Amino acid sequence: MSQHIEIEFKNMLTNKEYLHLITEFSINETMIDTQINHYFDTEGFQLKELGSALRIREKDGDFELTLKQPAEVGLLETNQPLAKQVASAMLEGTAFPSGIVLEQLEKIGFPIDKLQYFGSLTTKRCELQYKGGLLVLDHSLYLSKEDYELEYEVQDPLEGELTFKQLLQTFQIPIRVTENKIKRFYNQKYSLH
Repeated sequence: MSQHIEIEFKNMLTNKEYLHLITEFSINETMIDTQINHYFDTEGFQLKELGSALRIREKDGDFELTLKQPAEVGLLETNQPLAKQVASAMLEGTAFPSGIVLEQLEKIGFPIDKLQYFGSLTTKRCELQYKGGLLVLDHSLYLSKEDYELEYEVQDPLEGELTFKQLLQTFQIPIRVTENKIKRFYNQKYSLH
């Protein structure tokens, strides 16, 4: 179980830009992992209203519960490993596990009993060390949609932003307003209704 501040920069990519970066960074299939994010909120999106998000990430047979909350800089990320049966119970809506995530939600008086499972987003992800940060190339599939994204996770927000903008400029990728995956997931889910 852990907490840390996440500082990252994001930019949507076209399929062509994504494939170009895959080639430029010599990425092959063995470097790409698949992960599934399962998203939760209340019917009225109380977490979203708080600028927060709750998910279970499934990767290589492991499950991790993550709560993201706004911080002074970046996001406070609270992570808690889950056993498969505990994750399954949460996905079925039968139980919320005790631990650090529950404690964080209780601190803000969040109604745990109102949580609902909204669905999943599958991401094919490649991570590379790049100029003091972690460069992430994502190809995500959800609700009959697919998109491509470049992320750059750093410790220093000023230096990180400069490096990220230089990278985009080097590859002639325009800066695009980029929402996080959970927002894109919800936007797509509710545009289908």
